[in-house]
Amino acid sequence: MSAAGPTARAALRTPSWARPAVPAGAGPAAGVLLGAFAVATALDLGSLLAGWHPGHLIAKPFLMPLLVGYVVYRARATTGRAPRLLIAALLFGWGGDLALLFDADPAFLIGMGSFAAGHVCYLVLFGRGRPSPALGAAYALALVSTVTLLWGDLPADLRVPVAGYSLLLTAMAWRSGAPGLRAGIGGALFLLSDTLIATGVAEWPQPPRPDFWIMATYVAAQYLLATGTLAPERAYGREALQGSTIS
Repeated sequence: MSAAGPTARAALRTPSWARPAVPAGAGPAAGVLLGAFAVATALDLGSLLAGWHPGHLIAKPFLMPLLVGYVVYRARATTGRAPRLLIAALLFGWGGDLALLFDADPAFLIGMGSFAAGHVCYLVLFGRGRPSPALGAAYALALVSTVTLLWGDLPADLRVPVAGYSLLLTAMAWRSGAPGLRAGIGGALFLLSDTLIATGVAEWPQPPRPDFWIMATYVAAQYLLATGTLAPERAYGREALQGSTIS
């Protein structure tokens, strides 16, 4: 048995959910699209850190379309089909991204509705799995606690929509653990990202550069949800794709 080199040893130490997700056979297009997604993410997050708003306006609209393109090429290379529900979830996320570029209450509600539709797609996609009941109880406790604490500080016209959206988001985060750890972490990060938005709306104290943390957790969430669902080695993933695909 030969000793593994430094690169191989580093790869073994990296958790599977954090490794780059371009499987053999996915073709160069998938790698190019994933690379472009990484560049757009870096531009967006760098712009937010630097306080350069035009960079955010330029980069953000490209994030989800590039991730969708990667999902389509990777899925067709590995299974021959592209998953409709996953693509729909990402495109609804894109709609929410575009709406939230506008600083107005109607745009916020439209964006929240678009994200909610994406969560419904994820819930249907994850519907065949069996997530942990204990994790579900923890998520339920977090939901009740967060909504209770935020309720009095939210604008009156947003309390019910935010509570309803939070219920849907929390259900998605819980169900996201069904395909595996990668997607489960993605669901948890999505919940964290939107909780940061809600605390901002409630005018709670925020961390430095809150927009950066919101986008960082959101982009990581969508990436992990997408690649966790597509993981070809998981039998659940194959069933989900076969049940909701386009050729």
